Amino acid sequence: MRRSHKKVWYRIHQDDDITLKEIADKIREIQEAHPELDVFFDGDEFAICSIPAKEKKKTRQSRLT
Repeated sequence: MRRSHKKVWYRIHQDDDITLKEIADKIREIQEAHPELDVFFDGDEFAICSIPAKEKKKTRQSRLT
């Protein structure tokens, strides 16, 4: 993954009063609005981030049909 593909959606600061449930809800909300992205909590950035979703590889069976 190249860093240029990662997008920070929401940075969390120490003084933010946010719960884990609220973080999970924000991740779910972004993922539903942008299914082409993999949305996740980045512990190094302490932020909700996304990267483009990898294309699903075709299975050998689907290539044969």
